[in-house]
Amino acid sequence: MLFTLGVTLYTSRVVLQVLGVEDFGIFNVAGGVVAMFSFLNYSLAGVTQRFLTFEIGKENWLRLLKVFNISVSIHLIIAGIILLLGETIGLWVVCEKLVIPAHRLPAALWVYHLAIFSAIFSIMNVPYVGVIIARERMGIFASISMIDVVFKLVIVYALTLFSFDKLQLYGILIFVSSAIIFLLYRYVSFREFEETHIKKLIWDRVLFREIASFAGWAMNGNLAVVGYTQGLNVLLNLFFGPATNAARAVAVQVQNAVNGFSSGFQTSLNPQITKNYATGELTHMHKLIFTSSKLSFFLLLVISLPLFYETPFVLGLWLGQVPDGSINFIRLTLLVGLFSTLSNPLIVAIHATGNIKRFQLWEGSILLLIVPISYFILKFGYPAESVFVVHLLIALIAQGIRIWIVGHAIAMDRIQYFKKIVLRILVVLPICAVCSFGVHCNLPEGFLRVACVGLTGMLSVVFFLYLFGLDQTEKLVVKSYMKKLTSRKK
Repeated sequence: MLFTLGVTLYTSRVVLQVLGVEDFGIFNVAGGVVAMFSFLNYSLAGVTQRFLTFEIGKENWLRLLKVFNISVSIHLIIAGIILLLGETIGLWVVCEKLVIPAHRLPAALWVYHLAIFSAIFSIMNVPYVGVIIARERMGIFASISMIDVVFKLVIVYALTLFSFDKLQLYGILIFVSSAIIFLLYRYVSFREFEETHIKKLIWDRVLFREIASFAGWAMNGNLAVVGYTQGLNVLLNLFFGPATNAARAVAVQVQNAVNGFSSGFQTSLNPQITKNYATGELTHMHKLIFTSSKLSFFLLLVISLPLFYETPFVLGLWLGQVPDGSINFIRLTLLVGLFSTLSNPLIVAIHATGNIKRFQLWEGSILLLIVPISYFILKFGYPAESVFVVHLLIALIAQGIRIWIVGHAIAMDRIQYFKKIVLRILVVLPICAVCSFGVHCNLPEGFLRVACVGLTGMLSVVFFLYLFGLDQTEKLVVKSYMKKLTSRKK
């Protein structure tokens, strides 16, 4: 994970320097338009994994084969829809609505078309990634993810070698990388999992309707996620131009890199949450939700604390040329990411039940408010940072709704959720924040202060998490693990 974070930050720096602020912003806003039309893919990614995992938990191999087969068929249809929407409505948005300097429009269109085909490869990848995660073969997932990281290094190196238009070259290289990763996932899945051996497409109308109905409701929530993620990108472009898009892109890349520390941990637990529901072991399912939520939050907190306090120094050291607004953007996105990490276990849990209509209606409707509220906020003259504040407040409200609905759906005691997760976070978070802030205020700016703030944050999170954050059962598990480590050393 540290390697991944380092590569992400390094490649972002090189790309920003090579492309320049204007082209970097153009690349991200053009790709954002494609992502807005790819919300179907976001919806079905979780849906596919849910159905595959559920059938593996039930050990229903024939139905597992059908689920995978129909998932491939559905994603082929979605790829066609994205191509149609992207080359019509999306192309109109890029040409007529986005703020792009006239002399860079041809390069922006080049990147936009390549982004559409990169998105198609990502769409077709979903069933193969889903079966790997459902089978809990995290070693395969981690290995291909590492190859993807290496490709990023190759791409930035190539950008420094060739004199071809850098923005167009970057689009080409991202497209080639997406194609290779797709082929790798397909090859490994075909070699390892029998259910991926498709000789001809199987059509099961009943199963298709079941998956499509589930995906239809999931689409509501995922449309909201893609809508506010890319919608905010478009809003910032319309009100402030490509330079602000570059600042937001930097913030989002930092957030994505940091979130990788918790998402990897959550990904390993997600199949178990679904399988426990499939086998009726609800008590164990509740424990997994509590553990995943709490540990993911504090794992992310360890990384977020030094970045939050030392953003100006780290950003200046990392980028050299810092886009205006990046410092505040990063700090606010770190806060959003911290609290958003609590949502994933609840989403996986409600997906496991198959009854997501009420959940998606409420969650999607609330999250969709981010864009219109942000629009009016910007219209009244508030600064660009205000959209992140709106995002944070809406995200907190949405999490409260998730707890209420999911608790009822899986017979989870919501008071216990509050005691075991929310209350412990409210106790540990302020203490750790104050400890790191104290070090930040009493040392001069530099590498030493960054290291001391990071070390203080890590030690305080570990100490106070153990003291106040873990229940007795979890403390016994930690003690047992520490004894095993000690005995091995001896």
